[in-house]
Amino acid sequence: EIQVLGDNHGNIVHLFERECSIQRRHQKLVEEAPSGVLTPELRTAMGEAAVNVAKACDYSGAGTVEFLLDSDHNFYFLEMNTRLQVEHPVTELITGLDLVEQQIRVAEGEALVFAQSDLSINGHALELRVCAEDPMNDFLPTIGKIEAYNPPVGENIRVDDFVDAGYDIPIFYDNMISKLIVWAPTRIEAIEKMKDAINQYEIVGLETTLSFGSFVLNHPNFVSADFDTQFVQKYFSHEQVLESEKTLSTAAALLAIELLKTTDKPVIASGERDSDWFVNRRNG
Repeated sequence: EIQVLGDNHGNIVHLFERECSIQRRHQKLVEEAPSGVLTPELRTAMGEAAVNVAKACDYSGAGTVEFLLDSDHNFYFLEMNTRLQVEHPVTELITGLDLVEQQIRVAEGEALVFAQSDLSINGHALELRVCAEDPMNDFLPTIGKIEAYNPPVGENIRVDDFVDAGYDIPIFYDNMISKLIVWAPTRIEAIEKMKDAINQYEIVGLETTLSFGSFVLNHPNFVSADFDTQFVQKYFSHEQVLESEKTLSTAAALLAIELLKTTDKPVIASGERDSDWFVNRRNG
C-alpha cells in the first residue's frame, strides 16, 4: 500500500510504501516500511500510480492506495482507503513526518510545505498489531480482564495503546489492544529490535498476538522477505509451531552443552525465553 497526502491547493505526494502481506482473515497483523521486495524503479512507478489515483478525485488529506503485487512484480489496483490507516506509524518513522499533524494542517487550509523531491526513506520500521485473540485457536477473539500490563520501553520503540492492568476486553469492539512499532537503520536490525520488544511486552490474563509476532519474526521466509498473503496458511499450523519450538529448544540445549565445556560456572538458561517463546506467551 502507498501512503498519499494531499492538500486543498492541488498538491499531492506519496510517502512510499508499506508491506502488509502478513494477514489473517484478510486483515493485517504485521506491517513494515519500506517493502523488502520493491526495486527503486517499481517504488517510483507504484508511487506515481497512487498519486494519479488521488489526483483523479482531487483528494485532500491522508489516504492509502492499495495494490496487489504478483510474483512477476506486476502491480494491480485494489482499493483506496480515504482515511488514516492503523499502520501509519511505520510511515511516520521512515519519513519523519507526523501524519496526524499533516491532516490537521490540511484541514486548516494550509498547503504542504514539501514536494515529492524533498521526501526520502530513512531506515526501516515494523509494526505488530497486538490483538486480544488466540493465534493457536484460529485467531479467535479472547475476552477478559488484563491482570498485568507492562509495555516495552527503549530507544526507537513506540507503543500506541489505551489499556492498563485491570482493563476488561469486551466482546463489542475491535480486539486490537495496542500497536507495537520499532525503527532501526536496517531491516534486519528492525527485526531484532522488534523481537526484543515483544520479549519485553507483558500482557497477563488473556491470549494475544504477541506470540504470533515472535513466530513471524523468527521465520526464515519473513527474514528473507520471501512471503505473501498466504503466509499464515502456508506456515502457521499447530504442527509447524510445535516443530519450531522443538528446533529452538534443541539449539538452546546444544548451546548450553558447549558453554558447560568452557566454564566451571553454572549455566543459566537465558535462551529459555527464545526457545520456548510460544509456550511461555500462551501461559502468560
